[in-house]
Amino acid sequence: MAARDLQERIKKLIIDRRLASGAPLPTEPELMAHLGASRNSVREALKGLQAMGIVEIRHGFGTYVGSMSLAPMIEGLAFRTVAGHYRGEDTLLQLLQLREAVETGLVSRLAGRIPEADLVELDALVDRMEEQAARGGDGIAETDRAFHATLYRGLDNALLGEVMEAFWDAFHRVHTDLGGAPQDPLVTCRQHREIVDAVRSGEARRAEEAIREHFGNIRARVSTTGTQHPHRCHNERV
Repeated sequence: MAARDLQERIKKLIIDRRLASGAPLPTEPELMAHLGASRNSVREALKGLQAMGIVEIRHGFGTYVGSMSLAPMIEGLAFRTVAGHYRGEDTLLQLLQLREAVETGLVSRLAGRIPEADLVELDALVDRMEEQAARGGDGIAETDRAFHATLYRGLDNALLGEVMEAFWDAFHRVHTDLGGAPQDPLVTCRQHREIVDAVRSGEARRAEEAIREHFGNIRARVSTTGTQHPHRCHNERV
């Protein structure tokens, strides 16, 4: 039986038994009997599922249901973007456009609906950005990341949060590896303050425009990066 078929049957076992992340899978001999497959075939199938984050093999302890994180998606996005860039394609810009489309579509749903506690936290994050900008911008990227995570937290959609983190992580890893120019930290602060003010006021169109302006600035810098012929490879974390 092909490894892919065994993987599908193991996934079905996880679903049928309603096993949560961290739950133990049947032992190797039990899986061999259940699947009617050899030890090597079962191990090969489990290794493939581990690469996808579906199972976790703890040597000496057994096999467990994995975290099912989007890490493989991040790796795939990042690698595809870097590989495409070195072939002269606009893959970094494409990744940014994907993220922009998602955020622009979401922010109008948030206008006037973000809990006050989250608005206070967003204000505090922009305050922190301003302090970091005054010190030259160190640490501002992570504060920016926290801002976007907090902004969409009110949608109460765990999958959406993970996808947004995947887009963010892949884009910034690649942009840093390819030597993208950093944004003026003062501009970053102003744009994020405008986003908070817009969603607080409940003006959906204004919130969309604030997001578009923010991404328009990033898009301009990405386009500049893309016009530079990559003359040497970086040590990509992909």
